[in-house]
Amino acid sequence: MDKGISRRHFLRTLGTGAAVSAVALKAPYVFAKKTVTLRVMGTHVTLQEELRQRAMQELGINLEFTPMGSAAVLEKAASDPSSFDLYEQWSDSINILWQAGAIQPIEVERLTYWDEINSLTKTGKLTPQAKVGAGDAPNKILFIQEDGTLGSKPTQKISFMPYVHNVDSFGYNTQHIKKGKAYDTESWGWLLDDSNQGKVALVNAPTIGIFDAALSAQANGLMTFNDIGNMTIDELDTLFAILMQKKQQGHFAGFWTSVPQSVEFMASNRVNIQSMFSPGVTACRGQGIPVVYASPKEGYRAWHGVMCLSTNAQGAVKDAAYEYMNWWLSGYPGAFIARQGYYISNPQRSRSLMSDAEWQYWYEGQEASVALKGTDGNISIQPGERRDGGSYIQRFSNIAVWNTVMENYDYSLDKWYELLNA
Repeated sequence: MDKGISRRHFLRTLGTGAAVSAVALKAPYVFAKKTVTLRVMGTHVTLQEELRQRAMQELGINLEFTPMGSAAVLEKAASDPSSFDLYEQWSDSINILWQAGAIQPIEVERLTYWDEINSLTKTGKLTPQAKVGAGDAPNKILFIQEDGTLGSKPTQKISFMPYVHNVDSFGYNTQHIKKGKAYDTESWGWLLDDSNQGKVALVNAPTIGIFDAALSAQANGLMTFNDIGNMTIDELDTLFAILMQKKQQGHFAGFWTSVPQSVEFMASNRVNIQSMFSPGVTACRGQGIPVVYASPKEGYRAWHGVMCLSTNAQGAVKDAAYEYMNWWLSGYPGAFIARQGYYISNPQRSRSLMSDAEWQYWYEGQEASVALKGTDGNISIQPGERRDGGSYIQRFSNIAVWNTVMENYDYSLDKWYELLNA
């Protein structure tokens, strides 16, 4: 009996020990750190699958991209900060997001490449001679001041991490509209010119499309603005009366909400001229559609990309957000988005990842020495072509207005939707 008990006790002990050993062997796997999921809300412009896959591979985090149209993504983020961890869009979103309490301060000391970020964001211009432009130049809304407002005085906390940026204008199909001369004959006025009636589209983003329309109305001598970056109620009434009349005359073929839709508008011959973003122009050229991205004599409408941290982001998610923000300035993403015509805030870090021909074409405004591919893998630039508008410095020295949320934003929003629904 004693032997039996001892044997049974021994076997039970052995079994327990084996089980404990098995758990011990498996412990590193059972208790391994969970992969963090980072939810990024933005537009199709930057939320691209190749970037998502690359970032997940390099950072070891799970990325969920939610791309939407410009107006939709801003409305969603401002009303529900729990719906995202990082927000990617344009600087005209900042005042709305900040005032809504949807985003939290970003700590400069946690941004690995902060010192490499060029002067465009920090001072509003790349060279001392450049025009800053009307409206919300990014330096005016970058730094969080001691009183909690946004301003241009440098501090250690910022409202957004600067990354992609560009100057925008309109694209036109040279099969239907004679090619103009950059900074000379190309004009915002073309958008409202009667000769293009029925073949015009505007971007359906109130803080963007309104400036395209305003620049066109002013270029055509239909009205003037005291400050186009901050229109008065009377100026807005006059502008929308002009646009309403144009719409009733069948001038507009549509209002697009995403880059793919703008490409479809051109590809289907729905429009000959429209508001466009650079990736849309690149995509059209990749499909063999001869779209020129205008360099208006009145100056460009400029924008600056913003990466913002949700008020709700904390702990491991917040840490992953900083990793992702730093990844965006680490070189590869900047080289990738250059191929769709976008600039990055620290371009020198991306230069070694671009061919000489790519750098010379996209940043220096030189003729393409070889055929160049866009981000979709299609050839978008033929040898001998020169970038519309020239070099990075030349393009950013000719800014008419920045995408802006004006003081009368709510009123302009009402007028915009009246126009859409008329």
